[in-house]
Amino acid sequence: MSNKVNVDGALLFEQPFARVPYEAYRKVFRTSQRYIERELGAVQITSGELAKQAKANYDPSSALNSIDSMIGRVEGLKRKLSDLNETSAAATQNVMRARFNHIAELESFQSRDDPSFSRWADKRIDRWLVDWALRNGRESTARKLAEEKHIEELVDIELFSDIRRIESALRQHSCTEALAWCSENKAALRKTKNTLEFDLRLQEYIELVRAQKKVEAIAYSKKYLVAWQDSHFKQIHRAMALLAFPPPSAFGPYKRLYDLDSWESLVHAFRLAVYNLNALPTEPLLHLALYGGLASLKLPMCYDAAHAKNADCPVCDAHGLGILAKEVPWSHHVNSTIVCALSGKIMDEDNPPMMFPNGYVYSRAALENIKGKDGKVTCQRTDMTCDFSALRKVFIS
Repeated sequence: MSNKVNVDGALLFEQPFARVPYEAYRKVFRTSQRYIERELGAVQITSGELAKQAKANYDPSSALNSIDSMIGRVEGLKRKLSDLNETSAAATQNVMRARFNHIAELESFQSRDDPSFSRWADKRIDRWLVDWALRNGRESTARKLAEEKHIEELVDIELFSDIRRIESALRQHSCTEALAWCSENKAALRKTKNTLEFDLRLQEYIELVRAQKKVEAIAYSKKYLVAWQDSHFKQIHRAMALLAFPPPSAFGPYKRLYDLDSWESLVHAFRLAVYNLNALPTEPLLHLALYGGLASLKLPMCYDAAHAKNADCPVCDAHGLGILAKEVPWSHHVNSTIVCALSGKIMDEDNPPMMFPNGYVYSRAALENIKGKDGKVTCQRTDMTCDFSALRKVFIS
C-alpha cells in the first residue's frame, strides 16, 4: 500500500477553503468598481461640459470651479479606495495568501509519515472542528479554538457570523438584512437563477396583508413583485388574492401562505444560497471526511450480532461512529483485506492466517501471544483447545 500523500484527494475538500476569500475579494472589487464608475463618470461629464464651453464664451471663474470640483472628486475617490484597501482588501489578500500557502504545503510532503504532514493534517482537523462549531451555532467555541491554534486566517468565522446575524433577523420576521445581502450579491444570484430575493419580497408583502395594510401591500407589490411576473406569475396571482382573504378566513393555499413556518423555510433558503455562492457543502466538512472513512470500512459483519466486534473498527462501535456509519453505503474492495478478530491486525504473508480444526481463523502473531506453556491454544469463539502444531496455515489466492 502506497504511503504517498494523496494530494488530489486532499484538494477535493479544499475548494471552499479557497473560494470563500475569493468571493470576499470579489465584493471588494465590485465596491471599488462602483466608486470608480460613479466618480469618474461625473468627472467625464464635467470635462465634456467644459470642452463645449471652451468653444464659446465662458466664465473663467466658473471653469475654475468646475476644475476644482473634478479635482475634489478624484481626491475623494483616491481616499475611498485607500480606505477600502486598508479596511477590507488588504485583510482579504492576507487571508487568500495564507490559505494558498497552506494548500501549497501539500506538494512538499514526501510521505504520510513525514512529521510535517502530521502537523498539517492536525491543523486541517482543527479547521474542520471550527467549521463544525460555526455551523452548529457555537461561535464562541469556534473563536476560542481558532485563537488557541492560531488558524484565524484559515477559518470562516466572519462569514458564519454574518450568516447567523441574518438568520437571527429572519427568525424575528425581518427581511431587511437578507435583502441587503441579496443586493450585494445580485449578479451571482441572477447567474445561478436563485429566487431568494423574490421569496423575501413575497414574504414582506404577505406580512403587510396580514397586518391589513392593504394600500401599502398593493404599492409594495407594484414596486417589487411585478418585476418577477414573467417567472413567478402564478405565485404573484395567488398572493394578490390574499387581499380578499384575511388570515381568519383564509383556506387551502391561501392559509399556507400565512403559515409562519415559511420564515424557517426562508432561513433554510438563505443558508443554502450562501453555501452555493461560496461552494460550501451543506454538511460540515468533518462529517464528509468521516463519511468517506466509514464508507471504506463498513462491512455487513460490523452489524452482525453473531460475530464478535473488532475493537479497532469504528463502524463496530454501536454507540459511537457506528451510528453515523448507518448513513453511508457498504464498502467496496477490489482486493480483500483479512483482519484478525483477536488482534485487529491485518493478516498477510508476514502475519499469516492460521486455522483451527473447527474452521475458525486467527493471525499467527495473535495465537502465539495466547499460546500456553504446554503449547496449546484456545479458540476464542468456541473454546476449542488444540496443540499449536494442529493449526493449519491458510493461503489466500
